Amino acid sequence: MTDRRHFLKHGTLAVGGIVLTGCGVLDAAHAAPAPAPAGATPAQRIPLVLAGQAVRTIDVHAHCVIPEALRLMGIDVFALYPKTMKGGQENMIVVAERVAAMDAQGVDMEVLSINPFWYTQERNLSARIVRLQNEKLAELCAARPDRFAAFASLSLQHPDLAVRELDHAVRTLGLRGAAIGGSVAGVDFADARFHQVWARAEELGATLFVHPTGTPELAQRFAGNGWMPNVIGYPLETTIALQHFIFEGVLDKFPALKICAAHGGGYLPASAARMDHGCFVNPGACAHGPALKKAPSEYVSQLYFDSLVFTPQALQHLVRQVGASQVLLGSDHPFPWSAQPVAHVLATPQLSDADKAAIVGGNARRLLGL
Repeated sequence: MTDRRHFLKHGTLAVGGIVLTGCGVLDAAHAAPAPAPAGATPAQRIPLVLAGQAVRTIDVHAHCVIPEALRLMGIDVFALYPKTMKGGQENMIVVAERVAAMDAQGVDMEVLSINPFWYTQERNLSARIVRLQNEKLAELCAARPDRFAAFASLSLQHPDLAVRELDHAVRTLGLRGAAIGGSVAGVDFADARFHQVWARAEELGATLFVHPTGTPELAQRFAGNGWMPNVIGYPLETTIALQHFIFEGVLDKFPALKICAAHGGGYLPASAARMDHGCFVNPGACAHGPALKKAPSEYVSQLYFDSLVFTPQALQHLVRQVGASQVLLGSDHPFPWSAQPVAHVLATPQLSDADKAAIVGGNARRLLGL
């Protein structure tokens, strides 16, 4: 069996008659088909049935990296993640291994995304990184449309370029929207320079998947045990990003903008009522911004959130806050934050079968047009 290090060193691996390069795919015609063992039949997954209907499970929070894109920045793919971090190396997709892992989770389809590491790069290099990643993701999705969809990468630090990249990714490559960080190198998404990107996303009906990348300004306070830069910092950055979208009037300006937030939206759903009270208790702190068209907590229910909140009680609370129609299956795979994301939803007894069916697949199918 070809191991992962050999695969990345030599660049290709034949799996089921398809030659894979990084996270992308080359035309199967360039590879000799692998013969099936005598008497073998294709493995058939047993579908999940809820309320008498077969349900296709769709995980909207799944990661990969494109080794060639990392090399454009001189990043050693094996040094990208600490050796102690579980799941890091599996971001370099070997399709047969990834599909087997998905089957073990009960996941029929993953919507892949790449966490932005290029937001500080100059225009030409960023454009090369993004184009390479989007094309490789599109190749993989085209080769296995039954198992993969993807969110595009964007050069958000160059908004005019990001508009063109989003248009190409959605209209030409067939990607389902774009993955964005929690800010653009510290510049919040409410900044007017990004409005052209949000306008184009709204026009295209493209979903923006918000995934944090960290809060380096808090590095000193996050030092010590507990991996606080991730455990606290990631949900915090997501919360800040979403609150800026709300309080700076971005969601009023672009009311049809589709935003899905990782990790259950951070602390936002739990703090929705506190947002309503903040401007009542101290109206002066809100006087510099636009007059909102509705209460801050009402905007929370027009956002989407993944289900990565760890316990049935937490998932029940999230659904109670935002509605079952706004929650989508999310695992953070291949990082083992949720080894059994589908079972997590099914084990929440307060949810109806219709709610569970919506969360594990129906909402993603509707939101992303899958």
